[in-house]
Amino acid sequence: MKPDLRTALAERPRVGDGAMATYLYQLGLPVGVSFEEFNLLKPDVIADVHRRYAEAGAEIIETNTYSAQYNKLSRYGLEKKTEEINAAGVAIARKAVGQAAYVVGSIGAVRGGVGKNIRTAVVKRDFEEQIGVLIAAGVDGLLLETFFDLEELSLALGIIRKKSDISVICQFAVEDAQRTHDGIPLAEAFRRLKGEGADVIGFNCRSGPNGILRAMETIPRDLGVPLSVFPNAGIPDYVDGKVVYSATPEYFASCAIKFADVGARLIGGCCGTTPEHISAIAKALQSYSPLTINPVDTEEVKPSQPLEIISDTTILNDKPPHDQDNEPSIVDLVLERHTVIVELDPPRDLDITKFMTGAQALKDAKADALTMADNSLAVTRMSNMALAALLKERVGIKPLVHIACRDRNLIGTQSHMMGFDALGIDHVLAVTGDPAKFGDLPGSSSVYDLTSFEIIRMIKQLNEGIAFSGKPLKQKAKFIVGAAFNPNVKHLDKAVQRLERKIQAGADYIMTQPVYDPALIERIAEMTKDLSIPIFLGIFPLANGRNAEYLHNEVPGIQLSDSVRERMSGLEGPAGRAEGIKIAQELLDVAMAHFNGIYLMTPFMAYEMTVSLTEYVKEKSKRLIRGR
Repeated sequence: MKPDLRTALAERPRVGDGAMATYLYQLGLPVGVSFEEFNLLKPDVIADVHRRYAEAGAEIIETNTYSAQYNKLSRYGLEKKTEEINAAGVAIARKAVGQAAYVVGSIGAVRGGVGKNIRTAVVKRDFEEQIGVLIAAGVDGLLLETFFDLEELSLALGIIRKKSDISVICQFAVEDAQRTHDGIPLAEAFRRLKGEGADVIGFNCRSGPNGILRAMETIPRDLGVPLSVFPNAGIPDYVDGKVVYSATPEYFASCAIKFADVGARLIGGCCGTTPEHISAIAKALQSYSPLTINPVDTEEVKPSQPLEIISDTTILNDKPPHDQDNEPSIVDLVLERHTVIVELDPPRDLDITKFMTGAQALKDAKADALTMADNSLAVTRMSNMALAALLKERVGIKPLVHIACRDRNLIGTQSHMMGFDALGIDHVLAVTGDPAKFGDLPGSSSVYDLTSFEIIRMIKQLNEGIAFSGKPLKQKAKFIVGAAFNPNVKHLDKAVQRLERKIQAGADYIMTQPVYDPALIERIAEMTKDLSIPIFLGIFPLANGRNAEYLHNEVPGIQLSDSVRERMSGLEGPAGRAEGIKIAQELLDVAMAHFNGIYLMTPFMAYEMTVSLTEYVKEKSKRLIRGR
């Protein structure tokens, strides 16, 4: 007889299962349906997924009941089958794995961080019904997962404790590594849940291993309760009409040890993970013995499209207005000399002081343009239109704004572009944009009325004085339109072919994802030498070793060479930044021999790093000119 779940989780690290919904999607099942209804329609498929995870080494199997609540099922007309779907979910899991694994009832949040308008009485009703059915069906424990707010998680836990002493695992989905969605510091939230009867507390979804490890490190070691982690397989990407995840099983294996070292006693996977990821975790934990580890630098960089940056605050440096209307475009400049575009991401709060200070420092370093993403990674940020206008007015540097297809329909996109024209902001980068469901407001909708190819064509149509509808606009816009390019792919030739389509659509220049391999820079130069428009090669200075591993393993479109990862391994703080700048300078030496366009990306809003690299480019360019 195996011990009860509470005892089992206190003994040693246990292996959880992986994703259900995204794995079903990978197996070819459609999206936009209730995956929980498959408990009734396709029970053999659900059972097969459970068996695959158990055979991979999962000791704890979740029922396919995450969204099996009255309110959520009502979206599909299934609310009257709530009890039947939950009971079937338990029966399928139990039959599939028998007594070889523990079966826990999966319960998701009713409000999900965005449904604040759902009355508490409705939330209680939904939890009461689902919890009652799952306990009656004979689960070994209950898993409250992907909760954004402590308030709702406490409500569900309280209902369970009034009904049963069953083992309960409570898991938050956090965007900020310091606190819950309703503003409670994580350590305080964990203490409260422990006091309210939680047996295991942890995190799932929203982040890959790196982000969840950062959150774990905020939890006191003496909390006195086992911790759990179910990270996503990195950041999702949208490739050829499908959502894909980049984190490999091997990466999950290495992260499993790190999670165990900081107190995790239940380690599984969430969105994008597969039985292969769980098998890697299980093998890594087979011979695990606890280690004492030193604190690490918990900074993390998230790429925008092409790269997202994390912001912070300092002093505002105000500057008088500056007229840029008659200045040459970056395309004009890059045809004559080395030209530098630097990325700073808009803040996620209302404080723009460090952003403006960094912009001024980059202007003083002679950066040619400052680029800003458009709610990259589907995370809400300050309008890049507003910041672009402030840059022109106060700093006098050329703004280059990203335009994502995700957030606006045709009406909103044309209105947005007309606004840029009125403000004299004429440099834009057209991107697809990350799906909204993976951002900080997962209940919001992705629009995608246009593809990146179509938005390029439509913007260039405005340059002809013709609206999206075909009506005349009385005057012509003057947009310089860029396109994004990811060269970190297996088949570079196919990526270049896609790039040629963007040029045919009307792109005036190209900005690439960051490149960390000198040989790849030379390959890009060779394979794009016949293109008719300039390329700005992406260079992103690494901040530390942990940042390097995060980018390589979790971020779509970024691959670090083995030599770069080896050089950054173990480096933190000033030593990490110094080596990151040195690597970036070496890459710039190669890039500048082949490309006049340089695109620098600022990590952690540490604009001092990109100021230094901008100055490096400018000084090296002068030497090259003198040497001709």
